[in-house]
Amino acid sequence: MASIILSRRGVLQLSGLALVAGIAGCTTTPKMASTPSDGTDQTASALPLVNQLRAKKGLPPLSVDPHATAAAIFQAKRMASAGKMAHLMGMSDSFGARVKASGVALPAAENIAAGQQSVDAVVTAWINSPHHLENMLGRYSGLGVAVAHNTSSKNLPYWAMVLSN
Repeated sequence: MASIILSRRGVLQLSGLALVAGIAGCTTTPKMASTPSDGTDQTASALPLVNQLRAKKGLPPLSVDPHATAAAIFQAKRMASAGKMAHLMGMSDSFGARVKASGVALPAAENIAAGQQSVDAVVTAWINSPHHLENMLGRYSGLGVAVAHNTSSKNLPYWAMVLSN
């Protein structure tokens, strides 16, 4: 019967190797479905609904922001591709970095949803959610809204709204 005796240094080295091996096995990139998702701009349909809401509260209207639209399309597509509704996907994901990569200046906000079959339905769902409503009534000037589907996720609609300055 063999026995192994390790010095403190040996234990630390083995612990370090185990940690490196564990980290190497982790992934921060979400596993994407094999079927690519589509992504369509829905800002023109959502904007009047959001501006109606803002007018009732005495707030200035929002306008179409092409950068916010690009960020919304990107987010909707990646949720559909992953088959998962989430603001962040993976340990290293960052909302700020993601929207800035689309040209959106911070501060910004994002509303997401899944399953609603129309712009009216998703905007209504966001209005009925206190935090999402707060975003839509926030001190923003731009808007982008998108929806994406993926056949491997039963064509479930994934929605993203990005509010920008």
